[in-house]
Amino acid sequence: MNTLLLCPCQSRIWNTQICGWWYCLPVMGNLPGMDRNTRIGQRLKLRDLHCLMTAAQAGSMSRAARALGVSQPVLSKTIADLEFLLGVRLLDRSPKGVEPTVHGRNMLATGHAIFDELRLGVEEIEYLSDPSAGELSVGSNEASTIGIVPAAIERMRREHPRVVVRVVLVNTAEEQREALLERRIDFAIGRLSDSRSEPRFESELLFDQQQVVVAGRQNPWTRRPRVKLAELLGERWVLPSIETTSGRLAAEVFSASGLPTPRAAVVTSSFLLNRGLLERGQFLALMPASILPLVMNNSKLRQVAVALPRQLAPVGVVKLRNRVPSPLAGKFVAIAREIAREMSGRHGEA
Repeated sequence: MNTLLLCPCQSRIWNTQICGWWYCLPVMGNLPGMDRNTRIGQRLKLRDLHCLMTAAQAGSMSRAARALGVSQPVLSKTIADLEFLLGVRLLDRSPKGVEPTVHGRNMLATGHAIFDELRLGVEEIEYLSDPSAGELSVGSNEASTIGIVPAAIERMRREHPRVVVRVVLVNTAEEQREALLERRIDFAIGRLSDSRSEPRFESELLFDQQQVVVAGRQNPWTRRPRVKLAELLGERWVLPSIETTSGRLAAEVFSASGLPTPRAAVVTSSFLLNRGLLERGQFLALMPASILPLVMNNSKLRQVAVALPRQLAPVGVVKLRNRVPSPLAGKFVAIAREIAREMSGRHGEA
């Protein structure tokens, strides 16, 4: 087992592993520039960074070893050798698992950037070899996966018929940020949140989402040419929880009209459950206007003719700042912009 101790001068690192003798070796940070570059090139391996990243994400050496398909002693030695090479501790070990140190977090950020650049290089080579193929990962909330994202995928595949688009469901801002930081998605499309003010992320507004009232075809309110929102307060509403962003936006629709939020008959954020209830019963629901094409194509759903106050619910693209998009990612975002302009023209949401 490696024991890592800095000598008093802080310029060398003691290694007690070799035959029980104490050896004093230079720490990476104190090597001359050329020697440091040589040592990095000869000693620092992508596999070592991958092991560190996997251990940090798993939070446990045993879970990380299983994920990597190696034994725990092999993984422990790999990370210990990396710590020895850099002269700092990267992970704090405890009976509860492992956690990155401040040096470890810095190295993890470096590792993510390195693998990100390598992945981008491979994707660009694949794109140059066959522009019709490729792969990208898009993060999206449920409303966007029903509205703008499927439309963008369909248009994307017309030009790139063999492209694979992986859609990762990220319904909250926290899930969105985590997926971006872990590079599980290239970018996210959905409701913009406070991530716009965080230096690690950058966002682009596509449109301001407007809410509409939707009901089943048999609901008598769908046959009225004009309806006031106040007339619907006593109806059976399907609303999202007030603790969610969707719930707060729904409450703002009523408060902006000078009305109290009606008592919900069913509380859910699931579009599928919403649709099932609307189709089968006398329920009403607030839905994003971006899914109106789907509503219009569903013979069992209708929009209720209610004039709602204008809402500021921005929908856009979020990505890591300074992360260069792949050619396919850039193409997908360009298509999303086109669709957003078309939607804004139809529904007056821009």
